[in-house]
Amino acid sequence: MELREEEIARHLDAAVALLDGFDHAPRVAKAVAVAAPERSPGVGTRRAFRSTTPGLVTQRTTRAEGVHLIDRVSACDADDPLMSVRQAAVLQALRRGLAIGLALGEGFAERTGLADLKRKNLEGALAADRKAEFSELLEAEALIVLHASANALVWLLAGHASEVSVEVGEVEEFLTDNASLALHGALWQLDQALAVHATGDEEKLVPTVTAWAEALMEKAARRADGMPRVAAFSAASWRVEADDLTIRGFTPARKAGGPALTMQFKKPHEVVGNHIAKYQAMKLAKMLMAYDFDRRLNPFADLGGFIFTFMGDGAPGTGKTTLIQMMAGLINEYCQNAGYPFRYQNFGIDNIDSYQGKSGQNAKAFVQNVLDPSVIGFGTIDDIDQIAGKRGDRQSSAGQQEVTAVFMEAFAGANTVVRGNCTFGMFSNYPENVDDALRQRAGARFLVDGPQTREDYIDILALLMGKKHAIPLGEHELYAAQAIQKAVAASFEAHGRPKEAGLVEVFDRVEAQIGGFDTIAKLGTYLKAIQEADPRFTGRAIKNITDAVKVRAMDFELPDEWMEQPDLFLFKGYEEKVAMIEDLRRPITVEMVVQEINRYADSEFRYADKSDEVAIEGMVRDFGRQEEAKRRYLEGKG
Repeated sequence: MELREEEIARHLDAAVALLDGFDHAPRVAKAVAVAAPERSPGVGTRRAFRSTTPGLVTQRTTRAEGVHLIDRVSACDADDPLMSVRQAAVLQALRRGLAIGLALGEGFAERTGLADLKRKNLEGALAADRKAEFSELLEAEALIVLHASANALVWLLAGHASEVSVEVGEVEEFLTDNASLALHGALWQLDQALAVHATGDEEKLVPTVTAWAEALMEKAARRADGMPRVAAFSAASWRVEADDLTIRGFTPARKAGGPALTMQFKKPHEVVGNHIAKYQAMKLAKMLMAYDFDRRLNPFADLGGFIFTFMGDGAPGTGKTTLIQMMAGLINEYCQNAGYPFRYQNFGIDNIDSYQGKSGQNAKAFVQNVLDPSVIGFGTIDDIDQIAGKRGDRQSSAGQQEVTAVFMEAFAGANTVVRGNCTFGMFSNYPENVDDALRQRAGARFLVDGPQTREDYIDILALLMGKKHAIPLGEHELYAAQAIQKAVAASFEAHGRPKEAGLVEVFDRVEAQIGGFDTIAKLGTYLKAIQEADPRFTGRAIKNITDAVKVRAMDFELPDEWMEQPDLFLFKGYEEKVAMIEDLRRPITVEMVVQEINRYADSEFRYADKSDEVAIEGMVRDFGRQEEAKRRYLEGKG
């Protein structure tokens, strides 16, 4: 639906009145700052009216203070008597955001009959049996006005964002009796936050307002979750054309796209070796492009076979960074051809903060930015073993533990919704150091093993040497070994038998007992034997294996011309996209299932063996140090 300008304009005066000044006595929160400063010496702010009616005088425990946000924003730069462009932009955004929120609240009241109940209540004609409904609708309207106002405010201030961040904490003065009181409480909290963080420091003005608005949105969305009265708002969307803003229920609106990528992109032939990882990354890049922005769903996520999370592991120097550069480059190129917004974000060690709770907030913001259904997203977590700590590990900081909890909930939690517009890649040189439960949330495994054959090493030497030399190539067809289809087929066939010693023993023993793996029952027997050898091989492992098998069923390349000419596929309707993909689907075979079981189980056994070996080596070093210390001590004593 369209939210018309005349509907918003009706509430601009009310929004200005809120910014100019109102009195509010905090019910829940405690004031930490003084009232808004005086505009001129000797002219004070207005005092709250004190009732003389017996009984009412005792209701307020804190004296109401005047909240004057225009004055408060002006005080951010006390040295300049004139308002700056940034201060004016914040006040304009506040006025516009409040007007949008009030307009949506008014529309909600008209659609749900709340407006009629308000009129009857004013006339004293509200029936007793409708008072509960009236209270519930008032609360729903308050939540809608709060969330929509904050949502619009963050959107309008996005162009003024900077690298400065401010931690404002929770919005404690969160009142939902009615929309007017709700805005008074929330804006009182904003006034307090500005007084604490932004007085005399204009650089913190926009970050403080944005942080407050995001905290307000989060609390309003949590409170509205499961409330039946807000269904009319949650299930609908409104378009504010003048601001290029679409409000979809209690989902935060974010600017499409992201910062310009300065990454040095790589072409597929520049990734030497890593055949399966490269092939799956190329397929995944094209899968993402099948996302339907109108339906907000990807046919691959609907049909099965979409990779939402994956783990890339390998020794240092085997090409994990190059793989990221290749995949990001492909998605960026495809999105530019189609005119789609693309957002790439990496979560690094610099996002771990010593401030309690901040690391978790950074991780949540990272996940939300990539999940944004209005963009094609690619999120990477490089060196995840350093970023997400193992639960129970005393060497992991509190921030690392917070990050682990956020990623576990986001990647496979109760509220996880896979739309197919984004994917998350976790990369590590030491995946055995990643928490077991978090690692198992990686639906696919990319073994990044680098160049393997003689041809691979010739290719990578020629690639890195460049062209500024006169050394002849010799008898070699450059990059022929990187012909992806041929190399991938050989790599998959190699997983017909496992490679890790522990898994080989299980495979041979089960195969000798039951013969070939040609039925579901025999495959299940093999899976149970793996679980007996490694208790961490749980039901989640089976889900990851079956997802990988479905990916193999989608083991086809979307034609390059579909990416180059969007009209051929990308701009088709959702149902037509599904039909075109169905025509390319391959049948699932027993060989596929066995290969994917071995691929996944090999990785788990490899992680377990490495983890145990690292622990043993550490204990051996400790014992050696103890023995040497004991010897030196006895020599010194003797």
